[in-house]
Amino acid sequence: MTAVLDRSTRALSRLAPPTLTTLPHAVAANVAEVRRRTAATVMAVVKADGYGLGAVPVARAAVDAGAGWLGLTDIADAAALRDAGLRVPMLAWLHPAGIDVRAARRSAVDVAVGSVDELRRLIADVEADVEADVEADDVDGAPVRVHLNLDTGMARGGCPIDEWSALLRVARGARDTVEVRGIMGHLPRAEEGTPEANAAAVQRLRRGRDAALRDGLGPVIVHLAATAGTLADPATHFDLVRIGAGLVGIDPSETVALAGAARLTAAVVHTARVRAGTPVGYGGGHVMERTTHLSVLGLGYADGIPRELSPAASVEIGGRRHPIVGRVSMDQIVVDTGDEVVPRGTIATVFGPDGGGVPSVQEWARWAGTIPHTILTGIGPRVRRSVA
Repeated sequence: MTAVLDRSTRALSRLAPPTLTTLPHAVAANVAEVRRRTAATVMAVVKADGYGLGAVPVARAAVDAGAGWLGLTDIADAAALRDAGLRVPMLAWLHPAGIDVRAARRSAVDVAVGSVDELRRLIADVEADVEADVEADDVDGAPVRVHLNLDTGMARGGCPIDEWSALLRVARGARDTVEVRGIMGHLPRAEEGTPEANAAAVQRLRRGRDAALRDGLGPVIVHLAATAGTLADPATHFDLVRIGAGLVGIDPSETVALAGAARLTAAVVHTARVRAGTPVGYGGGHVMERTTHLSVLGLGYADGIPRELSPAASVEIGGRRHPIVGRVSMDQIVVDTGDEVVPRGTIATVFGPDGGGVPSVQEWARWAGTIPHTILTGIGPRVRRSVA
């Protein structure tokens, strides 16, 4: 005979799902901290879906705190931000699927261009799009706004310095089609946090800016620094600074303590008492040295928990840290809670900004031998998202 569960028993069978919570107040605090350190306009870079925390809530919190621009990977990312009511200027500069000029014009998104060939292709696309719209009496034919991207030392995109004059010449000859609104570059060694490391890139961008002004392409918005340069080297600031990692509490230069903007939690799905000598997880590589209690959390490497962790890796349960033991599985991790019996459904904090027993995302990066960016952006789609 099948037992009929009463309503209270059925409720106990349900657990809070693993959840990544975005903390907009922390994003706002980080923007405020940056604004205290620079006179430049702040661009909030919300690529990779706001570093995994949701592009819309992160962007909204940043703009409300005074960010004057938004930075994007691709023009297509702008649609959701515009639909959310964000009207500040936007720049897309990576273009993994190429530049959709129609989307750029209709969403009012500036685009970065880093080669002569790319600029020529853009001009041709804009001319074709304008012609189609004029025939349809659909658009006023306004030019696409571009930021010319100079390679300032990373060789990872951007126009080589010996081709810069050719890029300026092409831009100057297409003023009815493209409007040069900015000159930009990237700092290859900003995380070192010293002006000496950045001096060559700063000088190269200054030369690129001066050449553009001599060619009559001004006035232009000049920008070079991302988070680390902004926090560690005022010489890199120019007119605009691009803050991405810093929005969510990561300073790659490790010179400024920012507010963590994410909290990852998961419920205990199983608890058991095991004897000394019990192997844990696949391969049995970890063997318990004493009788203890083990609690299982329902998330693993498919959810972004790094598979390779140092023995120091831990989570917080009930105000205390407890070590992760055994291999990280696709869907589960095991935690040693010692003498504490942790009831099923108890919430563990994997990382967060709370301090005390709660590990930070920076600690998780050290335990995994990586950087905090990969921990945040690696949290998988099975993990529920929420906004505090």
